[in-house]
Amino acid sequence: MTTESAAALAESDALELLTRGRIEIEGRLVDASNTTLRAEITLHGLTRRCVYKPVRGERPLWDFPDGTLAGREVSAYLVSHATGWDLVPPTILRDGPLGRGALQLWIDEPDDAQSLIGFVPAYDVPPGWLAVANARDEYGDAYALAHADDPRLARLAVFDAVINNADRKGGHVLYPVTGSLHGVDHGVSFHVENKLRTVLWGWTGRTIPAEVADVLTGLAARLDGELGEALEEHLTVAEVQHVRLRVKRLLRAGRFPKPPPDWPAIPWPPI
Repeated sequence: MTTESAAALAESDALELLTRGRIEIEGRLVDASNTTLRAEITLHGLTRRCVYKPVRGERPLWDFPDGTLAGREVSAYLVSHATGWDLVPPTILRDGPLGRGALQLWIDEPDDAQSLIGFVPAYDVPPGWLAVANARDEYGDAYALAHADDPRLARLAVFDAVINNADRKGGHVLYPVTGSLHGVDHGVSFHVENKLRTVLWGWTGRTIPAEVADVLTGLAARLDGELGEALEEHLTVAEVQHVRLRVKRLLRAGRFPKPPPDWPAIPWPPI
């Protein structure tokens, strides 16, 4: 039995492994609000870790229908795949030891991984970083919630606006050894009402880069075809229609979105 690194596993191979592999649960991730399990998955001698979120372990929410969070995780992957940005690790819906649930490839981060999001002294925001909000610690010292002005994070901010992500914490951004960037935990996304909550507000009102607009144009076309049909397997028709509307609004505005006036703009805790 061999264990491959994240860099060595192609997306198609990861999807086959997740779809057909044998799952062995290792333990529960105790910080998660819903049942979230780390597991090993094996197929033809290849073993990788994955995250398994069974539907039966989802905590009921007042604003999202029961039993739909796993499907929203898969939907986020489908939209990410359609953009070509590789923002969400391979994710599928399948039966597991605790029933049907979302299965996502585990992403390892190096020990020296440097986060591009965090609290920094308000008087010493790093060059190339964008301040998002002000805060004070228990001693009254001033800090800023900030993030790097990084094109990968900017793409993630646009992606979150498209899927209406209600919970983009700093800790939901991973930095694998490949040098890419991944967002995880998208169970509270795709609501028809505007619920965008994120720590990535640094580009608010700025012009969306041309290459991002081109991707959104292609995404709009795919939503009218196979992508839209695939999303309707996990979301309601109205929710898929609102994905189309959000893409069109972003293209029409040509700018990064502004924080919602009637909804907390930053999740808690932010990191």
